[in-house]
Parts: sequence; C-alpha cells; structure tokens
Amino acid sequence: MNKPLSPARRLVESAIMLAIGTVLSFLKLVDLPYGGSVTVASMLPVIIISYRHGIKWGLVTGAAYGIIQQLLGLNTLSWVTTWQSIVAVILLDYVIAFTCAGLGGMFRKAASQPAALALGGLLVGILRYLCHVISGATVWAGLSIPTNAALVYSFGYNATYMIPETIVTMIIGYYIGSVLDFTKENVSRYHAKKESGLPVLKWIAGLVISGALVAVTALVFPKLQNAESGAFDITGLHAVSWGTVGIISGAAVVLAAVLFVIAANAKKAAK
Repeated sequence: MNKPLSPARRLVESAIMLAIGTVLSFLKLVDLPYGGSVTVASMLPVIIISYRHGIKWGLVTGAAYGIIQQLLGLNTLSWVTTWQSIVAVILLDYVIAFTCAGLGGMFRKAASQPAALALGGLLVGILRYLCHVISGATVWAGLSIPTNAALVYSFGYNATYMIPETIVTMIIGYYIGSVLDFTKENVSRYHAKKESGLPVLKWIAGLVISGALVAVTALVFPKLQNAESGAFDITGLHAVSWGTVGIISGAAVVLAAVLFVIAANAKKAAK
C-alpha cells in the first residue's frame, strides 16, 4: 500500500477477519480429547491482518482473537482450581498463544507474498506450540498430562495437533497469498513474478502430505483417552488401526514423492 489506511478502515477489516477466524475455529478437522484441534487455518485471518497492516496492529488483533477464544473456551477453566493456574491457562493457552499470530506479517519485506504468509504461518505455529507446551508441562501436569515426564508428554501431545494445524495454515496461506494481493489499498488479484511460486504439482504434493497428517492424527490420538474414566491412557495405542495408518502414510509419501519428481523433471525440460 502506498499509504497507511485510516484507523477506521483497519478496525473494520480487523473485525471482519476476527469474525472469519472465529468461524474457522469451529471448523475442526480433528478434535483431540484433552484440548487442541486441527482447524481450517483459523489463525490465518490474523496473520493476514499483520501482513497487511503491520505487526503492531497484528498483535492487537491477535490479542483480541485470544480473548475471544478464551471466552469460547471458558469450560476449560473448570479443570483448574487455584487462581494462579487459572491465570496461567488464560495467558498461555489463549491470550499469549493467539497474540503470537500478530507476528505473522514479519516476513513481508523478506519474501514474496505467498512465501511470506507461509513463513508467517510457520512462525506463528511454532510460537503457539511453545505456549501450549509450557502450559501442559506446568498447569496441566497431573490433570490431563501425567506428572511423570510432563514436559515430554506435553511436547508430544501438543505436537499432535499443532504440526498439522501449522502445515494446513502454511498451505492455505500460500494459496491465498498467490491469489489475492493484500498490499493494495483495495485487495485485488495477485500477480506473481514469473520466477516466484511453487509449481501446481508441488502444491498438490503438499496438500497430500497435509491431508495424511490430519488423517493419522484423527486415527491415533483420540485413542489415548480412556472411554470410561476420560483419563490419558497410553495403552489405547493398541486399539489404533495401524494398518490403516501405515497405508495412508505410505501412500501419501509415495504420491508426494512422485509429484515432486514429475515437477522437477518438468522444470528441467522447460529450461
């Protein structure tokens, strides 16, 4: 944009994107037993605001989004008892975790728009993951996460939904960034430079891997909750259909590899 938009315009755009992000947070591809889910890139609207209007405005929007998510997830506070743990959950699992989405626009000057949004999604995913890991290893230890080796469990459990969530956000962010130009005063069609952008086949390969990760997450991790007591139960792994997991994973890897090879050969032939 040649000049910053008025505060009123930015406020309206942020409100619209917050509404979109909130709706997307309800579109869950996977919903895990002890909190955490894989959504349809629910953090991306805040990342786009950060990219379009700057990190400071993005952080404010991210904080607002975190508060909205906390209000929608008030039932999680019923699991903790002390005021210190309540404050920690509010900050680590919601306010700080989602405020981090406001940093998603920091790559605007370092890469093309599609790549910048994808990298922003990666950064935001990592930062949010770390917030949930800290929360899991402290507040949730002994509640939804075993006290013994709480940090290890927290790293593992939160990775099960944050890795797919981050990948989905990166892929959709890259695609949206290659279609719409968010640097213009009025959002318009994005015209990429000839040398930038991933080939369509690599795009498809990324979608295949992302879909496989989501499917495997949905097959494995809901089994870690005891059906009767609701407690975390590692022995539930024996109930997982590992044959299906193997078929999905293997097929995704093979198909993605084939697509990457075809794309690489096509690129060489075009030179």
